[in-house]
Amino acid sequence: MMYSDDLFHGVFTSVDTIACVGASANPARPSHYVSEFLRTRGYRVIGVNPGQAGKVLFGETAVGTLADIDVPVQMVDVFRRSDDVFPVVEAAIRDLPDLRVIWMQIGVQNEQAATLARDHGLTVIENRCPKVEIPRLYGAKHRSEF
Repeated sequence: MMYSDDLFHGVFTSVDTIACVGASANPARPSHYVSEFLRTRGYRVIGVNPGQAGKVLFGETAVGTLADIDVPVQMVDVFRRSDDVFPVVEAAIRDLPDLRVIWMQIGVQNEQAATLARDHGLTVIENRCPKVEIPRLYGAKHRSEF
């Protein structure tokens, strides 16, 4: 699917806090280095992974589920297999009242989950990575400069 730069800009400037579903403590894993990249660009990133719950990831205490997050989250960044996305979107809609964006990473697409999210008024981005799109649009700028 094609996405406009205006759509990406709207996402990157309206989001403050991102929940990373499938967060890893392993720096070699994409969920780790993409989340760390987002943190260095000025976003608050909360790792979601039952195996990491209670540990510090990306400067925040990781949680086991989206329901465990007690701060407003505007975007969920999904690092799960495509077949596992639908329950993530269901939980995000149910548990995150400030949610605006469902972002599925490169290689992750789920039509049923995307339709559910759109039906709830959310922006959906599939098969893309913010670590690619942010530098493409803004170079090395911090989000405060977008």
